[in-house]
Amino acid sequence: MRHRRSRPNFGDSGLRKMRVGLKWASGAVTALLAGLFLLLYVAPPDLIRVGSGYAAKIVCSNVFIAGREPETVLARDVQAPGHPLLRLMWVDVDASDATVRAGLFGLFGDGLAVFRRGTGCAAVPDGNLAAAAHSSASAGERASGTEPWPEGLAINASDSPALAAALDDPETVGPGMRAVVVVRDGHIIGERYGDDVAHFDQPLLGWSMTKTVTAAVVGTLVREGRLSVEDDGLLPQWEGNERSKITIADLLGMESGLEFNENYGSVTDVTQMLYLEPDMVQVPAGKPLVAAPGEAFSYSSGTSVLLSRIWQNAFEDPQEALDWPANALFGPLGMTSAVLEADARGTFVGSSYLYASARDWARFGQFLLDDGTWKGRRILPTGWVDWMRTPTKASGGEYGRHLWLHGPRVDRPQDEEPDAGYELPDDAYWLLGHDGQTMTIIPSRRLVVLRMGLTPTKLGYKPQVLVEAVVKWIDEASPDGE
Repeated sequence: MRHRRSRPNFGDSGLRKMRVGLKWASGAVTALLAGLFLLLYVAPPDLIRVGSGYAAKIVCSNVFIAGREPETVLARDVQAPGHPLLRLMWVDVDASDATVRAGLFGLFGDGLAVFRRGTGCAAVPDGNLAAAAHSSASAGERASGTEPWPEGLAINASDSPALAAALDDPETVGPGMRAVVVVRDGHIIGERYGDDVAHFDQPLLGWSMTKTVTAAVVGTLVREGRLSVEDDGLLPQWEGNERSKITIADLLGMESGLEFNENYGSVTDVTQMLYLEPDMVQVPAGKPLVAAPGEAFSYSSGTSVLLSRIWQNAFEDPQEALDWPANALFGPLGMTSAVLEADARGTFVGSSYLYASARDWARFGQFLLDDGTWKGRRILPTGWVDWMRTPTKASGGEYGRHLWLHGPRVDRPQDEEPDAGYELPDDAYWLLGHDGQTMTIIPSRRLVVLRMGLTPTKLGYKPQVLVEAVVKWIDEASPDGE
C-alpha cells in the first residue's frame, strides 16, 4: 500500500502571514545593510581609515615620485605583502590635481593623498588640501656624462666572477630585491636591479633608513650653531613638566622616555600618526613620559618626527626650513633624486619617507663613511658620525644615534645576537628600514652595501648573508686589505 506524504495546509490566512513575515524579514535585512553601508560611509572604523590612507599615500608617492603605474603599485606594494584588509582597497588617481583617493571597495575610508613639488606626497586625512600645499627646493641638476660615479654616470664595475655570482644569486640578494649597490673606495663596483625598477635613477622608499638622514640633517644645523645636542625645553607643550628635560641627544638615541606604540598592522600610535593625523607631531608630542629621559631605549618613529619638527622650528622662516635638506645636504651630495616628504602641515616625516635612487642612497652611505664630508667639504661636525655610531648604554649596545650596530633581527629572540652565525667585521653599522631596506657601512673595508626591496619580515631573509658574501670576496681578493 502506497503512503502519500502529507503537506501542511496553511490556508489563505497562513500564507498571507508567511508572505508578510518574509517581506518584514527582507525589509529588516535591507534596512540593516543600508544602515551598515551608511555607517561605514559616514564614520568608517579607524582600521579602515588607516588602510585607506596607507593605500592612497603609497600609490601617490610611487606614481608621482617614482613614475610607476598605479595598478602595479596597488597590487605589488599595497595588497600583496600587507594586511588582508588592504586587498580590498581600490584607488583612483587624478593626475590633473595630483591626488589619489582610496577606500575599501573604493567607497569606505576616504583615503586621500596629494603630491607637492619637492615635498612629495602627504596623507590628508582631514581632506584639507589647501593646508597641505607645501613645496620645497630641489637638489639641483642630475649627474650626467661619462665622469665616474658619483660625479657622473659611469661606474667602475668589478669583473670578478665571484662578486657577480654573489649579486646574481637569489638566495644572497633575497626575495623581492629591487636594488643592490656595492661601493668600495668611493666607486660602485657592482649593482643589480629588480623587476620593479625601470631604471637606475628611479627613486625608492627607504622607510626607516630615513631616520639616519634625519640625524644628518640635525648635524648640519649643529654645525651651523642653530642647534646643540644638549638643547632641552624643545616644545611649547612640554613647558612646566618633566618632558622639558628631554634633550636632542635623548631623541637621537631613542631615549626620550616618551610612551609610543611602534607596532604595525592595526591602529596604534605609529599608524595613527602616519595616516590619521594631518599634523603628525601632535601624536608623539602629546605622549606622557614612562621613563626618565636618557634612561630607557624605545625605538619610535614618533621620536624622529619630533626631531624633524624641532629642527624645523630652528628657522624663523618655515620655507627656509622646507628648503634646508635640499640646500644643505642633498644638493652638496648630488642626491638629486631625493625627495624627503612632509606631512599635511609641513613637518618632514623624518621617520619614514625619503625617496631616492639606489645610487643616491649609496651617496649618502659614502658620505657617512667619509665622516660627514663630501669632496673635501665638511658638512657634518667633526666626529658627528663617530658619535652617531657609538652605542648608547640604554640600548644595551644595539643602537647609536639613529643608527643600528647590527643587522635586522628577523625572528631572533631579543637576547640573541642578530648577526650570530655570520662573519661580519666588528665595525659594521647599519641603516635599517621596513620591508628589507638596509645599508651596511664598514669603515675597515671602505665599503658600503645597499640592499633595497619589498621583502616582508615573514619571508625570513637576512641581508647579513649578502654583506658576508661581499666582505668575503674583498678579503680573499685583497688579503692585506688594500
